[in-house]
Amino acid sequence: RGDSREAGAHWTEPGCRSCRCQEGRVLCGTVSCSVPCSHPLPVPPGGCCPTCAGCLHEGVARAEGEVFSPPDGNCSVCVCLAGNVSCLSPECPPGSCPSPSPSDCCSCQPGKCSFRGRTYPHGARFSPDGDGCTTCLCQGGEVECSFAPCPVLDCPQEQRLLRPGQCCSSCRDSPAPSDGSVSCRRTECLETCPHPIRIPGQCCPDCSAG
Repeated sequence: RGDSREAGAHWTEPGCRSCRCQEGRVLCGTVSCSVPCSHPLPVPPGGCCPTCAGCLHEGVARAEGEVFSPPDGNCSVCVCLAGNVSCLSPECPPGSCPSPSPSDCCSCQPGKCSFRGRTYPHGARFSPDGDGCTTCLCQGGEVECSFAPCPVLDCPQEQRLLRPGQCCSSCRDSPAPSDGSVSCRRTECLETCPHPIRIPGQCCPDCSAG
């Protein structure tokens, strides 16, 4: 085209043709692109080859060093480095998980509870003795129980009576002193056990659980 080239010179002609001067002749061919990355950006305007100065991931251009999550919502975290996209998925613990959540990335199910030979689903409330005095909750494979609160009694231990169908003891009916006086005495706790349960409102521990 009228331009003088030195022997051995290489240059690119419009239309992405690569030319060289060899032994007084001009030899041209289509530009061969060697792309050393997995997610190159498309050919930029005026260029001939894709570029690894960023990433094209699932049709979306990402800048060099950008950290992003794929649009499919699988909770993976990806990064664009030198035209390559690397993704990491969350590590999910095996088996059960503490609580269900639609936004959780792990497909785990809340654990069931085994209590006194019976199995309860997560979130179940139950009374193990069927009397309503003790209420238990299955939470993530663990059982938590609470006891019905009882009122403070103003009678000594030997005058207290636990009637059938009741959760708390009550005082036996006793005649009032004939002279109208009031006598008081400290409550003596007769029952002992290695693991007493302290119940708010009661002076003596509950040994019914052993």
